[in-house]
Amino acid sequence: MATITIPRDLMKKGDLVIIPRKEYEEFLNLKKIISKDQSWFWTKEWQEKENEADESFRKGKYKEFKNVKDLIKDLHG
Repeated sequence: MATITIPRDLMKKGDLVIIPRKEYEEFLNLKKIISKDQSWFWTKEWQEKENEADESFRKGKYKEFKNVKDLIKDLHG
């Protein structure tokens, strides 16, 4: 069995993630099926914004419009 020493500062920052091999392999396989031109969607920054949008929607923080004209009027304030 191998012994690995993990620096304390790495552990304190929360930058270390340990997952079972099976889940890691499934993740790698998922990465292979995502085309490069769609990889932007899975970046950390984009996923944070997606989660923020989902949360806003759940809280009812959105507007509905009867037509595109009303939407554009609202956008221009």
